[in-house]
Amino acid sequence: MPRRTITNEAGIRRIEGILYHDAWVVYICIKCKSVNYVHIGQKLLTPKDAFDSCVWKCEHCGYIHSKESELPFENWEDTYLEGESTPVLRFWEGFFRTSVENEESYWKQCNVCGRILPFNAFSKHSGWGPLKRQMECRSCKGAINAILNPKRSKEQLYESSIRRRIADLFVDDENEGIDFQDLFKRFDAKCFKTKIQLDINNRSSWAVDHILPSKYLYSMKIENAALLCKEANSNKRDRWPSKFYTNNELIELAKITGADLNLISQKEPVVNKHINVNKGVERYLQVRETSDLEKRISEIRKILQVYDLTENLSEDNKKLLGFL
Repeated sequence: MPRRTITNEAGIRRIEGILYHDAWVVYICIKCKSVNYVHIGQKLLTPKDAFDSCVWKCEHCGYIHSKESELPFENWEDTYLEGESTPVLRFWEGFFRTSVENEESYWKQCNVCGRILPFNAFSKHSGWGPLKRQMECRSCKGAINAILNPKRSKEQLYESSIRRRIADLFVDDENEGIDFQDLFKRFDAKCFKTKIQLDINNRSSWAVDHILPSKYLYSMKIENAALLCKEANSNKRDRWPSKFYTNNELIELAKITGADLNLISQKEPVVNKHINVNKGVERYLQVRETSDLEKRISEIRKILQVYDLTENLSEDNKKLLGFL
């Protein structure tokens, strides 16, 4: 399914129209020694296919690279340069084999800087196109990450972990056990995002995604569970579904799981306020004698305000936490 068009939050825009999943072949013209780029698409060639059918014309001198072509080498005897002679055919077999013999032989185009670069210039991304590589090259990825992932302070990291812990306390009673056999059956034993086949017995290769993240106080239930490979799940993290899945994927996801399409397609996160806030508060304030109660009260107050949940508190808890 096509990936939706988004504006990069880093302010580094992707170039429209680049077929970022497609493979390319890059070769040196054997006559003029110029570099040539051949667009292959998403179906990789075998060495035999390339040898039998490829006709690559040099963009600079017009020389045709094909098993039918005579070789232009001045240092070879003339009898060895004629088309369809054994040395010529063996040469062309080797030429095409080294160009397409495996994934690492191919190149792809970065959809940020626009350069066509070797396979290894892109980081791995399972299930993305025939080369299973990311859309942007490592150089562009580094620039994007430098903007999106600045070093976070200890205070920011601590606050993030506190928010996750409190969110988990709010929804703990509502989490349901997930039947993995049923999950695999409903998703046809494939990662919903990448469509790669998954093995239920290889637990390290797959994960159950909270479609609506627990960060926004949604529990794990059958209608909120999607099957993803570990890499896709890592990319999803706690992102709101419409920030990760395409429109077509959201529709399909709702059909498979019974999720509320109107909710998961919202452009901005919606906090779940249909939870037992008071029970979460009580759990969080159950501290050991030596714990810092004042700090816990400050933490839970901040989270309740961020999530706009203060009105869900009982009168007693509003007084307890200083909201009255």
